[in-house]
Amino acid sequence: MSNAAPLNASSVEAMTDTLHAALFPPGGTDDTRALPREEAIGLFRRHLSRYQAHVREAFEHHHLGGAEAGKLLAAYTDGMIRVLGEFAMREAGIDSQPEAPFAVAATGGYGRGLLAPFSDIDLLFLTADTQAEDVRACVEYILYFLWDLGLKVGHATRTINECIAEAEADTTVRTTLLDARVLTGSETLFSMFQARYIVACVRAGADRFITDKRKERAARHQRFGDSPYLVEPNIKEGRGGLRDLQTLYWMCRYTFGTRHVSDLLAPGFSELGLLTEQEAKRARRAWDFLWRVRFHLHYVSGRAEERLTFDVQPVVGGRMGYTRHGRQVGVERFMRHYFLTVREVMRLTLVLEPAVLRQALGPVANAPEADSQMRDAGFTVLDGRILPQRGTSFENEPIQMMRLLDWAKKRKLPIHPMAMHQLIRWERKAASLRGDPETARIFLDLMCGDPPERQARTPRAGETPDAPDASPSFHLMDEGRRKGNAYWLHILNETGLMGRLLPDWSRVVGQMQFDTYHVFTVDEHIIDALRIMGRVEHGQMADEIPIAYDLAHNLHSRRALYVAVMLHDIAKGRGGDHSEIGSQIALYVCPELGMDSEETETVSWLVLHHLLLSHTAFQRDIDDPKTILDLADIIQSPERLRLLLLLTIVDMRAVGPRVWNAWKATLLNELYMRVAEVLEGSLATTERDVRVERAKAATAQWLVEEGMNATDVGHFMDLGYGSYWLSFDHDTHARHARLIGDSERLHSPLTVETQPLPARGVTEVTIYAADHPGLFSKIAGAVAISGASIVDARIHTMTNGMALDTLWIQDAGGAAFEEPQQLGRLSLLIEQALTGRINIDREIAQCGRRLSGRRMRAIHVPPRVVIDNRASNTCTVVEINGRDRPGLLHDVTAALSEQKLQIASAHITTYGVRAVDVFYVKDLFGLKITDKERLNRIRTALLSGLQEAEAAAQRRSSELESITI
Repeated sequence: MSNAAPLNASSVEAMTDTLHAALFPPGGTDDTRALPREEAIGLFRRHLSRYQAHVREAFEHHHLGGAEAGKLLAAYTDGMIRVLGEFAMREAGIDSQPEAPFAVAATGGYGRGLLAPFSDIDLLFLTADTQAEDVRACVEYILYFLWDLGLKVGHATRTINECIAEAEADTTVRTTLLDARVLTGSETLFSMFQARYIVACVRAGADRFITDKRKERAARHQRFGDSPYLVEPNIKEGRGGLRDLQTLYWMCRYTFGTRHVSDLLAPGFSELGLLTEQEAKRARRAWDFLWRVRFHLHYVSGRAEERLTFDVQPVVGGRMGYTRHGRQVGVERFMRHYFLTVREVMRLTLVLEPAVLRQALGPVANAPEADSQMRDAGFTVLDGRILPQRGTSFENEPIQMMRLLDWAKKRKLPIHPMAMHQLIRWERKAASLRGDPETARIFLDLMCGDPPERQARTPRAGETPDAPDASPSFHLMDEGRRKGNAYWLHILNETGLMGRLLPDWSRVVGQMQFDTYHVFTVDEHIIDALRIMGRVEHGQMADEIPIAYDLAHNLHSRRALYVAVMLHDIAKGRGGDHSEIGSQIALYVCPELGMDSEETETVSWLVLHHLLLSHTAFQRDIDDPKTILDLADIIQSPERLRLLLLLTIVDMRAVGPRVWNAWKATLLNELYMRVAEVLEGSLATTERDVRVERAKAATAQWLVEEGMNATDVGHFMDLGYGSYWLSFDHDTHARHARLIGDSERLHSPLTVETQPLPARGVTEVTIYAADHPGLFSKIAGAVAISGASIVDARIHTMTNGMALDTLWIQDAGGAAFEEPQQLGRLSLLIEQALTGRINIDREIAQCGRRLSGRRMRAIHVPPRVVIDNRASNTCTVVEINGRDRPGLLHDVTAALSEQKLQIASAHITTYGVRAVDVFYVKDLFGLKITDKERLNRIRTALLSGLQEAEAAAQRRSSELESITI
């Protein structure tokens, strides 16, 4: 690559000279030298295509790195705009003046001499105080010419005074002008601007500029994802991306006079004592890697796309040479490299930014000083930040790295950048600390934080109580999710100490899962789960997750729970069942952390079963007594049940903001209460018939008290089979009695009742109609057409041959379906579907616009059918996995109906683009299916139907996409 620079410079000059000669043929007269505008545009278009193709070919054949390609593209654009400026001045008749009356300058990213393939070209037209008409005409000519070439141009036309005034009023304008460089026109005018701009910047001072840039960065991180480890990151604006490096550059440029980002990353910058040669080298690699990714992303997308979405990740990774290695596919290797790169950017920020702040803002006022205990331990305080004293060696005493963090936490002190330097430099020495009791104590203290009792002490007179999860004032780099115990875990992770202390942890750093369910990488997900655990324990999420707050009080196994949260996904990406592998890892990690055998067994058990409650609550019928008894047999202990529920909640809550909702909280709460009753010995051994009679008696008494006559009560009591009476509470039974009574009095063939339940995050839909094969399938189709999703269903056939189906539905955002017009349309669609007045298949096909596009189709979701005859004593359980799409449930239930199966209940869960639909089914005689041959036929038919329906849906989606394009 190093040999390419002079060759590229000569090619830029040669191509620009060719363009110039074509526009201004040598030897021509004044009247014939310039081409007509349309011919000139054609000439420029060919020139533009030629140099863009040249850069793309050189880049894609790996003759250029990312930053080199950006510089070359900017250089070609410089040449084109210079020639265009000369041509425009000739057209405007101002080329005969001794010096042009205006200047054209590159600003922003283009001003730094870097340009991505589809980025905007930012231009400043700098004019004299009195703007002549011919200057305005020339500026407009240039702009319209560039727009006719199909280029996106960001532009401003200002005088010097206007530039200074705008820069003083707006930090964004000041940042843009910071990198301005003249392209063509009056260099004298531009030099005057530069001189006045520098004076204005010096007068304004660096403190306000840096403060504004930090606020701007915090807002940007909030907008584009506070974590750098989002699985679909924005490589330009996201945390740890190109904009963060540019923000560092702007701060250094304003403070130290650094001219280009390359200066910031060059070895020479280390002479200021802020970067070591090795750090500068790593930073250069990060800068070039991000630019390479950006170039590939633009070329693959064909536009200025900055987000690495699922559909382009495999393509970009493949273009960059990432292939499968062992169990890890190429796209996961590529994304892991990306996440490790953004970690380097964050490290660079931790090291450089405090030094820039000190230079710009001066020493910290009223900074705390080291006390005698701290000095005796080998640490001191500089500018209010803790660092090791002279003579304290992390190389010779690795334990001092952990003690530094311990003292920082106890004294509430940020870590000095020089100390961060040393932590990163000597992190490999932390491997010798495995199994060390003091290291284990400090690590657990940093991870678990203070228990609520200590934080909740009564403040003394005059004291202000601390907010348990308030961002401590000393966390100068703290933003968003980096709070509480997560602050220390991020430092351990980003310095590399965590991976040295726990080798298994290093295998999940930057490890992504190529699906749409998980929002973060594995390490970031675990740290966020630990953060949420701390917030739950301290009551910070009591309104959102009340049951978790109640359970977190007075835990007997607090340390075990935190360690289980840390280890629950530690075996992701290894192949096999990560729960089983993780439970084995816990057996040797826990003793290294100083945990006794009881705690070790608890952690191992929790990791092994950390998906048990969610799987049962969302994919099994929790009204089936066998479901509850089987769960109680596995859990066996009320304390384990509490720990497992807390682990389940924080795990789900940390997956992503839209995974946890009120409906899932309701299901988990109900499941917990029922299993807790069994473990406390107060339920579930009662005979089923006795429980049915109790439910009927309680409902009958309720209805009589509500004023229903004895005849109607008796009639209703005779309608339901045993499973019906055990599926609902007394309030619901009473509602059903009124609904059925009204329907029979009106001789209505169909009754639909909707009841939004916002507190549970669902809308309950009750349908009373004549039962017939395929009834539920038609209802599911109507719900799909309405735009709602069924999350749970209970299907009952009454003794009079009528069906009483109860559905719980949500909108696309996971909330209750409650708008009056929505509910009215849903009722109408159900009526039309059951009376045959709409073609369900055709209507669902029209919903193709809601099908996932190319981005979601990049995720492979193989269809799968599992039949389980052990989960229920009375039903066969059919579990179907497939790609989520409108009409999936309709297709599946239609296939079940074709197999002559009755559905007793349905439980629907989605994990990103993967849907898991579970059905409790019986044959036409109401019996469980036990014949193996018939079970195999059912499985084969369902799988075949699922594959055919998926292929048809994909074809419709592709056809719609091609029409849209």
